[in-house]
Amino acid sequence: MIKKSKINNQSTFGKRLAQIRKQRGFSQAQLAKLVGVTIRTIAYYEAEANNLPAKLIKPLAEALTVSTDHLIGITNFKQEISPKQFALWRRFKKIDNLSVRDQKALFHYLNALLEKNKKG
Repeated sequence: MIKKSKINNQSTFGKRLAQIRKQRGFSQAQLAKLVGVTIRTIAYYEAEANNLPAKLIKPLAEALTVSTDHLIGITNFKQEISPKQFALWRRFKKIDNLSVRDQKALFHYLNALLEKNKKG
């Protein structure tokens, strides 16, 4: 006997993609650039498509930092932080690309701002 799939049928792939993209704080243009497709492609899959070409599943999941299972609806997706916080987190990840000297300067400046706001 074949067991029924546990795929989440509550929303289409397109609705799920749009929801995750918005929760992650990306515009369609930003996501398209990360994945290497056009804005029109992202808009199409969000608005009209129930399925996605297999070649785009992994790049989309990586760009959105979700599992492929979450992206295609096999498991539920829970947003743990707000889109604004996630966008900030994405920017902080880029600090690793700075030189050690620039990282130290940035953290010194950040600590000074935090200390200033703590007093006021």
